[in-house]
Amino acid sequence: MIKAWATNNLKGDSVIWGIVFTLSVISILVVYSATGTLAYKRMGGNTEAYLIKHAMLVFLSLFVMWVVHRIDYKYFAKIALLGLWVSVPLLLFTFLYGVNKNEASRWLTIPIINQAFQPSDLAKLALISALASMLAKRQKNIESFKESLLPILIWCGAICGLIALANMSTAILLFATCMLLMFIGRVPFKNLMMLAVIGALAGTIAIFAGQRGNTFFSRIENFWVETEVPYQAEQSYIAIATGGVVGKGPGNSDQRNFLPHPYSDFIFAIILEEYGLVGGLFILFLYLALLYRGMRTVANSNRPYGGLLSAGLSFALVLQAMVNMGVAVGLGPITGLPLPLLSMGGTSLLFTGIALGAILSISRGEQEEALESEQTSNRKMTAAAA
Repeated sequence: MIKAWATNNLKGDSVIWGIVFTLSVISILVVYSATGTLAYKRMGGNTEAYLIKHAMLVFLSLFVMWVVHRIDYKYFAKIALLGLWVSVPLLLFTFLYGVNKNEASRWLTIPIINQAFQPSDLAKLALISALASMLAKRQKNIESFKESLLPILIWCGAICGLIALANMSTAILLFATCMLLMFIGRVPFKNLMMLAVIGALAGTIAIFAGQRGNTFFSRIENFWVETEVPYQAEQSYIAIATGGVVGKGPGNSDQRNFLPHPYSDFIFAIILEEYGLVGGLFILFLYLALLYRGMRTVANSNRPYGGLLSAGLSFALVLQAMVNMGVAVGLGPITGLPLPLLSMGGTSLLFTGIALGAILSISRGEQEEALESEQTSNRKMTAAAA
């Protein structure tokens, strides 16, 4: 009965559905453990407060993913263009008047529901989708600077530059995703190098003109100059070291009481502490499998837009996951990026659901086209035999 319901309602790549459901369950378990002490202090002893809120957001993101995966992905290109035009003023307004946390204005508060919202999440989705559409439409004249590269350069520069003013790490990852998309989209290498140089110059300007220049340089310096390990990194290393191979077991983390943001930025350290190296490798395997299934669509897709969009969204999600996990184990400077599908969050979970829904919509469309083609072929063979 469950299998029949899933077959009828959960279209698209079944492996991606399985990965998302698995990560969602792990997220609820780990966030509950990581927020236990915090909830007890802030909620008057109600240790389930954050669990209930996070679980509701996880289920809401799954519902959003299901709704989006039922939409024909061809409509995403038109929606993305609107999203770009909305994102630019939103990012500007957020930089000037947004909620300031940790010396960065990245959030707007949604009235009535009083929920924080990062316009950069909307901008990332819109730019990746719009860039995939622009590349798909310009394949015949992809080498033309004026007709092909210039519009891409303007939008990438505007969105990444505005995000970089308050969130350099997100801007760098988004720019890297755009570069990958352009490489897959057959943009000439010389144009890619030119875009990389322009992006580096724009990033340098954003560092000095934005809000996080001092933080950016201090984190780079703390990572390369090993005179003193930052407090967050030190507590993360302790969590990982004490977790060992199999971990302390679910809910038995000690470092959640000392590690800053154990439920978001450093949730991977809590996973390694409670589930050990085995649990960490399992999480890594799930993300790599998600990347493989998303990139696989590029080879199977008959339409450039679907393949490029799936590749861009998959790479963006998994690249952010790799950076987050790398920071937790000491392979990179502290960034403040959450772990997609696992970290506790608000609207970021919903935008992750939208991205995954779009990937599933593409795989669903490819499956339906393949089935229709097979049925047409069978009908022709039957007619010929008759």
